[in-house]
Amino acid sequence: MIKFNEETQTFRLDTLNSTYCITVAKKGYLGHSYYGKKIADDDISYLMRQSEYFMSDGEVFREKHTLLDFLPQELPTDGMGDFRESALAITNSNGNNGVELKYKSYKICDGAQTLPGLPSVFGKNGQSLEITTEDPVLGIEVHLIYTIFDDSDAIIRSTRIISKAKEPVYIKKALSASFDIDNEDFDIITLHGSWARERHIDRHPVHHGKQGVLSMRGETSHQEHPFIALIDHNTDQNKGSVYAMNFIYSGNFVADCQLNQFESIRLVMGINPENFCWKLNPGETFDTPQAVLVYSDKGLNGMSHIYHDLYREHLIRSPYKKAMRPILINNWEATYFNFDTEKLLDIAREASKDGIEMLVMDDGWFGKRNSDNCSLGDWVVNEEKIKGGLKHLVDEVNKLGMKFGIWFEPEMISPDSDLYKAHPDWAIQIPGREPGMSRQQYVLDITRKEAEDYAYESVAKILRSANIEYVKWDMNRQLSDIGSSKLASDQMGEYYHRYVLALYRMQERLVTDFPKLLLENCSGGGARFDPGMFYYSPQIWCSDDTDAIERLSIQEGTALVYPLSTMGAHVSVCPNHAVGRVTPFKTRGYVALSGTFGYELDITKLSPEDRSLIPHQVELYKKYSDLVRNGDYWRIASFSQNHEYDCWMSVSKDKKEALVTFVQVLNHPNFKTRFIKLQGLDPDRKYTVSFPDENQADYPEITLSGSTIMNAGIGIKRDWGDFQAKLIHIYS
Repeated sequence: MIKFNEETQTFRLDTLNSTYCITVAKKGYLGHSYYGKKIADDDISYLMRQSEYFMSDGEVFREKHTLLDFLPQELPTDGMGDFRESALAITNSNGNNGVELKYKSYKICDGAQTLPGLPSVFGKNGQSLEITTEDPVLGIEVHLIYTIFDDSDAIIRSTRIISKAKEPVYIKKALSASFDIDNEDFDIITLHGSWARERHIDRHPVHHGKQGVLSMRGETSHQEHPFIALIDHNTDQNKGSVYAMNFIYSGNFVADCQLNQFESIRLVMGINPENFCWKLNPGETFDTPQAVLVYSDKGLNGMSHIYHDLYREHLIRSPYKKAMRPILINNWEATYFNFDTEKLLDIAREASKDGIEMLVMDDGWFGKRNSDNCSLGDWVVNEEKIKGGLKHLVDEVNKLGMKFGIWFEPEMISPDSDLYKAHPDWAIQIPGREPGMSRQQYVLDITRKEAEDYAYESVAKILRSANIEYVKWDMNRQLSDIGSSKLASDQMGEYYHRYVLALYRMQERLVTDFPKLLLENCSGGGARFDPGMFYYSPQIWCSDDTDAIERLSIQEGTALVYPLSTMGAHVSVCPNHAVGRVTPFKTRGYVALSGTFGYELDITKLSPEDRSLIPHQVELYKKYSDLVRNGDYWRIASFSQNHEYDCWMSVSKDKKEALVTFVQVLNHPNFKTRFIKLQGLDPDRKYTVSFPDENQADYPEITLSGSTIMNAGIGIKRDWGDFQAKLIHIYS
């Protein structure tokens, strides 16, 4: 519920379990007065400390800078005396900096607001608050937009900047969210990594000054992630306070935490202002992407539940959002570029025997693509490889009872391609400079309408030509050498954001024209694993590293924020192609079961022992997929912290059933049975505890109460060797 207290000039947003308050402070500034566990009182304006601002009671400030540098502000601005991190910076046509926003009005409406051209949350079971502020000197209005839902503890924020000036103004910085909070011995959590080791959790105490994460790569990136959280020093998985932000955007971002001289912390999140400048002409509007704020007093698991439920219910639109995904086999690690129709059909014939439901043809089917140094942009089937044409291949796969999927990289252009020879200016480049290549490719300038239309129609033409039911949309390099002959010199700072908007337009067209398509986004693995992409695809390839042990940390960091149903996860061969590690096929299957599940291998070359496990893994996926996709995720133990074992579980919403995955990564001598205390069950319910794949003599079924399972634990005996995994099924 959202309401406004006229007497105290305070806006109050109440979610299921939290309260968020904004107060109109002295002189019309908009202050942030409270965020945390739900409170009863409306009059909390005293939390603004307005008596401490060292200002006169008259119309003239005695110490304006003291006020602005002390006030907990709702949207801090640049150039007027708040010397902390700002969220908004604008320059007028004379080159003057400085923004001073004063409260003007508000409105409250039912449901969520849609942002034009941007992914945004949806749902009628909630409310939105729009607070209008203005700077009459600049001639702008800034609308602060908040959305809450009846079934969520998330608060979704964005800003809308409207020019009423007579001349253009230039937005140098436009972040989506900011709030100030007193430091309470907080730690900060961010996600970091690189190619093949994305989204590892990093936790450390907050220190004075600025710390955070960002991307300047044109995408959210392998290296850092648009998520940041403050947590009490003693917070763990199940108890303690968490304040978190996540960004519904797929381009350059910044998420900063700043501890200042007054022991106050400011958290901000939005589009990275580096290399950003947006020319706003008179009458034009600029919308920032949405940031998702979450408060939990139930630890990190509580925070994860809020994000997971919000994205499943209010962001993912695909018809597959709650449906079981087809079990696929992808030929990339099986063949790389060395395949033809018969090789693909050999894989499909064998896969269909074991219950695998879809064949995905990866890179190498188009142009003269026999390596990664040519043909991107030439989206024409290579019939020397795909003999008889694509429709023939798809029809033959369909006759086996399997679906068919295909790989594209629409945003790229190879210098050795017919497209580049015809349109060299369609590659992103700075005139006069030799453009930098990565993976022997350039980036197509999809901000040009003709290039965007060409790329989209190339994909659409292929999809219309055969019964293709899945697309893997890849992007294997970052943006650099930013330049475009289509933009004026005073608009070059708009390029990165315009690129993301063009990407969103293309994918919106795709899911509109092909509404039954299962779209999986990918960027060299997990460089675009962000909530912006969920608006178009219900799943994203989690990482190019399919090693089950490396995936423990990758999937732990990913599941901290995102539902298991969104994580592309496959079983691959050993030695693993990314790290060379050898792990049991059984363990590889259990780890992949906590994602969309599929295979990344040549099934025709598997050992009989490994091959024999596939039908059982398919059976397990079909049995437990609903529970994994739609249940509550609970992190029980973290190998990245204890350096010995990993454990997590999914619990059905009605608490009648749970699936636990346990991985003993490293073994040690002279250890007794380990007792694992589980979470999320009904303490008063009786449960059967079953180890479905273990010897019943060693692991007989037992009946225990939920309270015993959670407080005393269940026993896991030690197996011989490393990388051993177990599934535990708990049901009533």
